[in-house]
Amino acid sequence: MQTPSPQAPQDNKYIQGQILVFDKPLRCTSFQLVGRVRWLLCRHLKIKKLKVGHAGTLDPLASGVLLICTGKATKRIEELQGHEKEYVATLQLGATTPSYDLEHPVDATYPTEHITPALVEEVLRRFTGPQMQVPPAFSACKVDGHRAYDLARKGHEVELQAKPIVIHALTLEEADWEKKSLTLRIRCSKGTYIRSLARDIGEALQSGAHLTYLRRTLVGEYTEAQGLTLEQFEDMLRAEVKEWQTI
Repeated sequence: MQTPSPQAPQDNKYIQGQILVFDKPLRCTSFQLVGRVRWLLCRHLKIKKLKVGHAGTLDPLASGVLLICTGKATKRIEELQGHEKEYVATLQLGATTPSYDLEHPVDATYPTEHITPALVEEVLRRFTGPQMQVPPAFSACKVDGHRAYDLARKGHEVELQAKPIVIHALTLEEADWEKKSLTLRIRCSKGTYIRSLARDIGEALQSGAHLTYLRRTLVGEYTEAQGLTLEQFEDMLRAEVKEWQTI
């Protein structure tokens, strides 16, 4: 059993507001991680309610930096969402899926024999800078008040408008020419969908592409090296209880 804090709840740092850096695991939704953090904090503080939210969704099949704000720090969510982000992504060339990642099976294949290192370098240069990008149909964008992914999963045709984004840097980290896969490091603005970037790069290569790996490594000044697992966060809360007991 945890011992309640000797502090008044309104004086606790989590209620006053904290920005927590988590390393979101694969196959966990951002919403699920927020819910678990909220539950742990409410149990820790012996309170029933606490404002907790995240500053920028990560897909279930993506891992890495997810900022979770508590208490009064939830007022900073919009500000934090506007920060520059960095990702490492692996693209499989020559095939597409409806979701542009591994959530759905391959729906079409394309030739890749014509793709050369020189062509890849030329295409990547083309995608650096300001541009308009169409979000994936399987995304959290809203269409007539409904989430696009809900409509897409029900088989409805989803048409989303292109939105302005900026790719600040796009570098080739590794290429497996035998398997036709590319690993990229991407620095980009708010609102950038890396799945859509994979789709667009595939089309620009006169082929197809989808994501097989995606990890967010940076949000503004917050890096993956700072990222907590849920287990580490629970240990941190237990350590705080022990510290309170010595006061």
